[in-house]
Amino acid sequence: MNASSLRIAHMQRPDAPPAGSWSYWRGWPAMAKWGGFILLGLIYFPLLWLAVMSVSEQPLSGLPFPLTGAHYAALFDQPDWLGPFGISILIALGVGAVTACSATLVGRALPHSRRAGSLVLLTMLPLFIPGMSMGAAEFIFLRPMLGLTLGFWSIFIGHVIWAFPFSLLIVLVLTTRFDQRLIEAAADLGASGWRVFWDIEMPILRPGIVGAGIFGFLLSFNEVQRSVFLRGTSTTMPIWNWTMASSQQSQVPIIFSLETIVLAVVLPLLAGLFWLLFVRMDKN
Repeated sequence: MNASSLRIAHMQRPDAPPAGSWSYWRGWPAMAKWGGFILLGLIYFPLLWLAVMSVSEQPLSGLPFPLTGAHYAALFDQPDWLGPFGISILIALGVGAVTACSATLVGRALPHSRRAGSLVLLTMLPLFIPGMSMGAAEFIFLRPMLGLTLGFWSIFIGHVIWAFPFSLLIVLVLTTRFDQRLIEAAADLGASGWRVFWDIEMPILRPGIVGAGIFGFLLSFNEVQRSVFLRGTSTTMPIWNWTMASSQQSQVPIIFSLETIVLAVVLPLLAGLFWLLFVRMDKN
């Protein structure tokens, strides 16, 4: 018996609720709803608990009380993390700017290409390559093959390669839905290419461009796998964090405080990104 016959049999029952009513659907949607709540809890409760344990006197015990601010005081008394933290922000800002601009240029051109599908697939391939493999490949190319000294510049290049496909996807969401008749009308009225872009395309594409920049910033700010191969003797904040956590257990409470500060930087950016993606883009 197929789905259509089951639906007809259900509708022929005099006591059957309407197909669109809640009682008709209350079986699996209730399970899906509670399953979704459980998954959201597994995502966000550990983040909230991390912030709580960052002010716990004994965070490794798993108990929040008694509370103390000693770990934050010890973190700011130890200036070793400030340099990597600032460098990570600077690299991430550069990656966000470069990926936003490059994704905008490529995203505007791809929909007009005869081989748009193949080009998009080729551009998205780095998303499916393991980070350790990509980092090792870039290291072999830059250091043994070209003989270059690795440093922050190589980290920057690796992060741009990693973040660009994500940024391009965000921009393509808007450029593939863009009404080209607006550009043709502006050109017929004598507008230059720059005026057409700034007055017509830019207001429509702005949420995607800003979202691409924020996504590039976030991906770079938290990247470890590629940075391990490309850093040379340089250290970013995620690498410093990973080194401290793996080598010194006494530093773990301080790292809890540092990660809470990182969340205070990242979560507002994520909120802004989702607002751009799901509110502004829907309006456009």
